[in-house]
Formats: sequence, structure tokens, C-alpha cells
Amino acid sequence: MTATAARSAPTWNAANAAAFCAALIAAIAALTLAGAWFFQLVLGLQPCPLCLEQRYAYYLAVPLAIVVAVAAGRGAPRSLIFAGLLALVLAALGNAVLGGYHAGVEWKWWQGPTDCSGSVVNLGSAGDLLSRLDSVKVVRCDEVQWRFLGLSMAGYNVLISLLMAALGLIGLRALSRRA
Repeated sequence: MTATAARSAPTWNAANAAAFCAALIAAIAALTLAGAWFFQLVLGLQPCPLCLEQRYAYYLAVPLAIVVAVAAGRGAPRSLIFAGLLALVLAALGNAVLGGYHAGVEWKWWQGPTDCSGSVVNLGSAGDLLSRLDSVKVVRCDEVQWRFLGLSMAGYNVLISLLMAALGLIGLRALSRRA
């Protein structure tokens, strides 16, 4: 390697590691949302209320991870990058817990929310019943619409969220080391 090439080669430091981890989190979250929308809009699998709640962490992760990646790449203060990565880790871990809860509801290990897994109690008047049944589509949280290798989408959400949390922790660990 020539002296010029050695001088121009970028150095891998904590900020670069944090930026790389944040960029990976943004990409994973964006691809996960694209997959969810594909299943919904192309394949016609309508999400239940818990499925929709699990998307919130991804809606947060995409823009926040992009901001963290750009800030880390531009030399922002470590405390700012650390706070952003920590927020991403906490959101991903919270989402993993929610996905685990949802998977447990699907496996009938515990009762889910009554608005999507309880019994239907009020359908209105008898004369209005048929028109209401035609217009209302209840997607139950305790019924799996799709499985692959034994896991439902809630189960895959747990794995993806844990992966995102692990990447965030790797970025935090890199920042914690002295440069």
C-alpha cells in the first residue's frame, strides 16, 4: 500500500461503528415494514390490532436510525449518538416483548385484548345485523393468518426486534470504548 493510499483510507472508529449499526437498523426496520405492507396490500392478509401496534417501533426506528447514522457519520457528540442508539434499543426490546405477548396470544398461552380476541357481544339491533356483518371485518389477534417454519409474523417480529436491539447494543458498546 502506498503512503497516499494509507492516508486516504478511512479509519474504523466508534462513530463509524455506531453509524454502521444505525444504518443496519434503519434498513432492517424499513424492510420489515415493506414486508408487512406487502403481506397486507398484495397478499391480502389484514393485520390485527396487535400487529398494527407492533409496527410503531419500526415507524420510529426508520427515521431515528437514519438521523443517528448521519449524525454519527458527521461527528456529532457521542452523547447524542448514544442517546439515539439507546432509544432504538429500548424501542426494539419493547417491541420484542409486545411480539412475544402477541405470539403467546396466538398459541393460546394467555388471553389477548378483548377488542381482538374476545367474544363478540354487541352486534346492534336484529334488523341491522346483516348490514353490520357485511361492513365489519374483525381480524382476531388469537388466530394466526400465516406461519413459516412454525413461526407466525408475531414470532418473526420478536426475532427481528431482538436483532435490531443487538445491533444497537453493538453500536453502544463501540461508543463506550475509548477512541
